[in-house]
Amino acid sequence: MVQDGQVSARKADRGRARPTCPVDRAADGTWQVHDFAVARALLRGPGTVQAGLGIETVEKLPPRVRRPVLYRDGPEHREHRRQTARFFTPRRVDEHYRELMVRIAEEQLASLRSAGEAQLSDLAFSLAIGVVGEVVGLRYGRPGIRRRLERFFPEEFGEPGLTSVRGLYWFVRQNTNWLRIHLADVRPAIRAHRRRAHDDLISHLIAEGCSDTEILGECLTFAAAGMVTTREFIGLAAWHLFSDAELLGRYRSAEETERLAVLQELLRLEPVIGRLRRRATEPVELPCPEGPVTVCPGEYVEVHLDDANTDPKAVGDDPLLVRPDRAEGVGAGLSFGDGPHRCPGAHIALLETDVFLSRLFALDGVRMSGRPRVAFQEAIGGYEIRGLTVAVPRTGRG
Repeated sequence: MVQDGQVSARKADRGRARPTCPVDRAADGTWQVHDFAVARALLRGPGTVQAGLGIETVEKLPPRVRRPVLYRDGPEHREHRRQTARFFTPRRVDEHYRELMVRIAEEQLASLRSAGEAQLSDLAFSLAIGVVGEVVGLRYGRPGIRRRLERFFPEEFGEPGLTSVRGLYWFVRQNTNWLRIHLADVRPAIRAHRRRAHDDLISHLIAEGCSDTEILGECLTFAAAGMVTTREFIGLAAWHLFSDAELLGRYRSAEETERLAVLQELLRLEPVIGRLRRRATEPVELPCPEGPVTVCPGEYVEVHLDDANTDPKAVGDDPLLVRPDRAEGVGAGLSFGDGPHRCPGAHIALLETDVFLSRLFALDGVRMSGRPRVAFQEAIGGYEIRGLTVAVPRTGRG
């Protein structure tokens, strides 16, 4: 695909070339994986546990408090994923959530038509909150959940510590934000679910005997994984489509299956989370051209998803070009992770993105006004798309 006469490039460019070595080591001793096959084998294989993604904060919870599923490993993690898999199957998503996605998307686009323009990140966040809230069971809270969630998610993952003014501020702010979300959103949902069981995640957690604190932790984990990341991808995908007339024409004229292929290809090129970290619990061998290297117990491995997803050995020629017709099986690459911690909501995220964008680009006169800004979460290699304003002729005007 071409843009302004040049080959399309990443919008969220992290500013470095893809390393030629499949595995190298950073100055702090962290092993870095850039090769698709090595990354997939590491994520699928034994010998490592979850690291990063704010685990430093979670590890400070009292031992009696069960960790959110994102931060668990082993048999307990596998059993939880097995029991909750039914909430995320393609059939359930289609039967239970598609109508909700359409309704919320239409509501957001109606507000866009009425106002004439809007920040796409606001429209996308409202959609993601509504959909994930239904999956989790957060439908009984007070108005203002979007503002509460925006306050909660930190500028950087991890904790600065309590030995500085910034650390004390962080501690007070985050505890206040936890309390706000608990009182306004999670506690009302728990009370409603205790009165009447629902077929959603909160009822499942109550049936497992989880405490209110444990349910709060799971809800916030799903909010980060399903709401924030989907908002960013909707903005990134829309930016590509606004910027590439050929790709937009293909997307507009395609059936849903082909539109989803376009979105998966964009996600392959632009993973929302650029890095996944693991900590070795036993010796793990990683292949290198000069011979395998061994990651020792306690050492960290960082998978660079943006590099792995552009490995020509795995995804074919021209890996930095948007080509939705790549070989079968490429899909979104490793953008949803892989192995035991692969994102369970992958199908939800893709479908709600398509439901929204297919309707957005069906609006007469829709355009992007103003070039978006890209910021990065350095700790996870994640991007944030801000300032992408969409505009349409206002309702009732020519």
